[in-house]
Amino acid sequence: MASTDIVYEQVHFRHDPKWSVRLRSAEGGGLLFCVACAIEMMETEEMPSVRKCFALSSISGFLKSSAEALRELFRQDHRVTLHFITTLLGMLQTQEDPVTVEKVDQVLVQLLLEFHNELPFHFVLDEVHKQLSGQLSGKRLLPTFSFLGNLVKTVPNVAHSFITQYGPLLDHLCSALAYPDEALKTSVVHVWLQLMQMSGDAGAQYLPIATRDRLCTLLLQTFSNASSAQLIKNCAGLLWQLVKYEEAVSVLMSSSGGPLMCDADEDVLTNNSPSLIQDQEQQPTDHSLLPLLLKKLLLSGDESLQVTSAKCIAAILVHSPSQYCALCIKADLPGFLFDRLASSSSEMLLWSIYSCLVLLTEEPLFFSQCHSVYGIESLVRSLKEALQLSNLEAPKQGFLLLTEILERQPPGVHLFPSASGFVAVSEAVKAGVSSSCLLVAAQAVKAATALFRLNHQSRPVQYQQLEELVEAISSRFPELILTSPSLRRSMGNKRSSDSSSQTFRSKGFLLQALICFQAACRLAEECASEPALMKNPFTAPYKHSGAQDSLESVCQCLLRCCDSVWIPAVLRTCDGPPSAQILESLYSILCSQFVLLPSLMPQFAKKLVSSGFYRLAVEHKALLCSGNRNPNLNPACCGFLQKLSMCLLFQSDPPCGSSHDFDEVETLLQCSLPALRCHLSDWPSLLCEYQEPRAVQYCLVMMLYLALKQGDRLLPDQAVFSSVVVLLQSVQEQGDCVLPRSVLRSALYLLAVTQDRSPSLDGAHLNYVSKALSSCQSFASLYSHHPALLHFIWRYPELAQKYGALVLELWLAKKSQTGARQDTQSDVNTESQTQQQKQNQEPDWETSELLALMEKHPNVMLTLLDMVVGGQAPVAEHVLHVLKVLLLGQREFATDLCTSLRPALLQALQRISVDNVANGPGQGHAAAAASSLPVVLKLLCLTQASDPPSPSIYSNMEGVCFKLLYHVSSVAGMLKPTDTESLLPAFNFLQCCLRLSPAHSSDRAVSVLLSNRGLMDQLQTVVSSSSTPSPPPPSCAPLALLCCSHLLLSSLITLQRVHSTQVHKSIIWSLDTAVHRLFCQKRNTDNLLLVSYLRMLQALLDADLASPVVCLSTGPGLVGPRPLAPEDGALYPLGSTGAQCLLITLSGLLMQKHELLLRTSVNCLNSLLGFLKRKNPDLAKQAVCQPWSQFLLYCNFSSGEKCLLHPALLRLITLLLQYGSTAVLWEPDLLHVIDTVERSGIKELNHEAARALRSLLAQVQSSVPLPAEDHKLRVRKLLESLGPQTSAESCSVSSVLNVGDVSLCMSEFSLKTP
Repeated sequence: MASTDIVYEQVHFRHDPKWSVRLRSAEGGGLLFCVACAIEMMETEEMPSVRKCFALSSISGFLKSSAEALRELFRQDHRVTLHFITTLLGMLQTQEDPVTVEKVDQVLVQLLLEFHNELPFHFVLDEVHKQLSGQLSGKRLLPTFSFLGNLVKTVPNVAHSFITQYGPLLDHLCSALAYPDEALKTSVVHVWLQLMQMSGDAGAQYLPIATRDRLCTLLLQTFSNASSAQLIKNCAGLLWQLVKYEEAVSVLMSSSGGPLMCDADEDVLTNNSPSLIQDQEQQPTDHSLLPLLLKKLLLSGDESLQVTSAKCIAAILVHSPSQYCALCIKADLPGFLFDRLASSSSEMLLWSIYSCLVLLTEEPLFFSQCHSVYGIESLVRSLKEALQLSNLEAPKQGFLLLTEILERQPPGVHLFPSASGFVAVSEAVKAGVSSSCLLVAAQAVKAATALFRLNHQSRPVQYQQLEELVEAISSRFPELILTSPSLRRSMGNKRSSDSSSQTFRSKGFLLQALICFQAACRLAEECASEPALMKNPFTAPYKHSGAQDSLESVCQCLLRCCDSVWIPAVLRTCDGPPSAQILESLYSILCSQFVLLPSLMPQFAKKLVSSGFYRLAVEHKALLCSGNRNPNLNPACCGFLQKLSMCLLFQSDPPCGSSHDFDEVETLLQCSLPALRCHLSDWPSLLCEYQEPRAVQYCLVMMLYLALKQGDRLLPDQAVFSSVVVLLQSVQEQGDCVLPRSVLRSALYLLAVTQDRSPSLDGAHLNYVSKALSSCQSFASLYSHHPALLHFIWRYPELAQKYGALVLELWLAKKSQTGARQDTQSDVNTESQTQQQKQNQEPDWETSELLALMEKHPNVMLTLLDMVVGGQAPVAEHVLHVLKVLLLGQREFATDLCTSLRPALLQALQRISVDNVANGPGQGHAAAAASSLPVVLKLLCLTQASDPPSPSIYSNMEGVCFKLLYHVSSVAGMLKPTDTESLLPAFNFLQCCLRLSPAHSSDRAVSVLLSNRGLMDQLQTVVSSSSTPSPPPPSCAPLALLCCSHLLLSSLITLQRVHSTQVHKSIIWSLDTAVHRLFCQKRNTDNLLLVSYLRMLQALLDADLASPVVCLSTGPGLVGPRPLAPEDGALYPLGSTGAQCLLITLSGLLMQKHELLLRTSVNCLNSLLGFLKRKNPDLAKQAVCQPWSQFLLYCNFSSGEKCLLHPALLRLITLLLQYGSTAVLWEPDLLHVIDTVERSGIKELNHEAARALRSLLAQVQSSVPLPAEDHKLRVRKLLESLGPQTSAESCSVSSVLNVGDVSLCMSEFSLKTP
């Protein structure tokens, strides 16, 4: 037999072979095993421990490798098996060698595990109980307790039977805790720990009450005196198992600890446990031992113990927060928990501590003892660490704790007195909001909601942090999954389920975010109500305006996010069943916007209405608030609709009535909106039904009006039109009081805007509308500035007769206000825009609407004319502007309009003349007539400028035109010299009449004017006011009037010379003053005034400065001292000096780029040279040979081809050649001109340039010797090509151009050619 066989050689021969079996060991090979030998080996005291240990190791190996064979061996006789087990149990008490004891423990556990279905483990427990009942030392009992712990841990169902059936054995386990040996205590506590763990969730409930309570007390005593790490760990584990049960917690928390008990005391404890526990419960809980032990665990360096401590605290508090929170807080557990937060990054520890503190926050004592203030910094720091962990349950629980602290913190104690503390917590919350887990982000948003409280704001308030937090939350919205149910149904089952879950979480986040934004808006309102909080006192004053760290910036951020993020997100959720909570928060937020930024609300309100928010709010009320459901949503919707409506009403244009009307509408909405819970489709029937009171119907009319003004048609036009008409009918038939003014105004607007898609009103209904309008004393209070109202009033003759003139007057008055605002807001430099460009501009929309109305309803024109003649001056001016656009717009009926306007204007002038003669100027009716005179005269000028030029109009001066000329001159003669507003258009009309009259009929016109002494006196007054050469005095006539006077006089001088008309009164005009102004002050003189002076001088020079119309005065500055020199006498009253000054002046003006000034200068130079040639030919030739002429040509030739081919320059060259100037040479001057013409082409020249070029070429042929024959040929070809383009008819210019307030006949400024 091999030496490794498990046999006892001395006695084996006596054993029955049936107890032997050859088994395969774990190491391989067959070994002989004899059960009887094994038993005798274990029972023999002389057997060495090494031999016993080897045998036990082999048996353990057999149990692992050949358990079935051993099972068959032991089944032969259970008594042998029990005897073997008893032997092994005895060895636990007697064996000294720890290795052997360990092997015994191992084999016993293996045997019982293998035979637990065949061998009753009760036998083992009974044997253990016998051992424990003997008076053995604690050291001897240690192996037994170790075995018990392993047995309970390994073998199923042992723990349950142990607890339920072996009460005495449990008492022994309790008594063993009284032994001073820590190793024994460690083993015993381990047994209890395994019993609690293996017996299931209800294990401790099966413990006898006395045993349980005794165990709790002894555990605390053992725990408090423990020094070894393993004992502390086991005690902590057992404590964690016990605190899961409320009864055990009651005992643990009521125990204040006591001295360690001896065996005798244990018996007393056993017999009197209930009374003792009762006494302990009656002790004051302020001195409970358990909190102290838990604090020690928190202070330990073992993270697992810290986790266990936190879990125990949470378990204790869960059972009865109201009973145990105060005790834990008084024991300063929150402070220790917060300290652990600051120094730990363990997921489990953080989560456990967060859970404990969440429970502790339910006790007000937590805050009154300032634990929240003590721990807030640690909490914020730990949140940043927790967000870095992979397990997101910890940060979720952490933000829950932060939320609870922020929500429950008393307002009188600030958590963040300094800005740094608030910045830190806001940064942590922003990091939480940005978490990849939506549940964590949602909890962080809840924390942000609590943070948006006024008592949590530092001083100064950190507005920038608040704004960043709002933006961080808003940035999560785009990733939210808010799909509609139909979209989810279209997906697969699994995908649909996942999508549904994500949608649910997304909507939860959206709801919480909206609640947070609502809190942010509320905080902004509270800050706005306290001036000290509105601005950061540490910000420089010049940075307050638009500063990022300001309340205004936060409010703008809220509005921006609401507009671009929150509203679209909520509308996405409305694709499916709407959520009442989400909508309630949204409407509350929208209400807040009207309070925070009232200056931006007009635009925001318009956008809301145009986006359909009237419709949304009404439908949500009908869908979710009917039957008194969702009582919080209805006030939110009503508040939003009221604020939106009042904002639109305040910005209505023109404003809707007085402050009383606003208050009336606000009260109407406030009383009616809560009861309005019907769908939009029910509104027509609601409007048509008779009901008292009518407040709800009036409310509907107001909302339809406000929505329609912003382009949102809540109902079809035909339904609105018919419903409003029926409402007006019902109100009148029932004899009700008149409609509120704002409601009537809204009803009129609705009728006007919806009329195009509705049938016309019949007589009865039109009568109801007319009566309703008549019930209001002031039609202006019902007026809305909309073109549809114009068309509605003028569509029905009955309404037009009553209100046609009123509505036109209101339309024009509003147009004036709009134009004034535009002029105020515009920064455009109007002087940089030419008058011709202004005339070519499109008319404004208000004028265009009036023109369209006139085309549709011709009677409007008659009303407008009455307003011109008999209306107030401002209204007449507005009408004038409209007619001006009409006349200058070259519309189809402009000519017919002018034809019909002239008799009406003639009649108005006749009436004004009669009134002036009868009552005297400015008295009685004359004063009223005088107020409309400027408008009548301006309109007369417009007809003159807009009527297409036709000589036939002026051919018969006996007609209307001659009468107009006569009466205008008469009225002008009777006006006061200071009435420049009427004199200016009168002079404009007269001078244009003279220029537009054909030669054969202009004699009558000039005779009428020259015979009117009053008119000549007016001209004398005007020209005399500017006769001084110094700067004009304050009494000087306006610039435009002086220009018109010069132009009128120049026409009179020219035509008098032509017709030799008799002059009854001459005008005295200072020639030296005129030359001095042109020579010395031309830089400071307006170009148009310069043009008028030159035009006057041109006419006088053509008459050789001797016209009976004008008596010229001169001075020594022009003609020199007397006696006059021959040159001065020949040129009197201009004199040689005056002529020289005028030549120099003209040479300077010819360098200007002003078109009229350039033309007039060339014409004046032509007249001056002609005058000089007639008076002194040598002086004329000398004048054109001066150096200035050569310099002038050089400058113009250097200005480019466009300037070179200008008609004025071509005419200037012609003049110089005509008067023999040596400054113009064939080469390079004339040859340069010819080359340029040939290069650009004759077709590119306009008619006037072609005529000037023809004149120049003809002068070249007659006066310039050409050096070569080819040059002559080139000149001749150019003349031939110009022939058909320069007929007199094609070049005639007779149009009228308005430059500022001056009317210019363009024929007067055409270049003179031979």
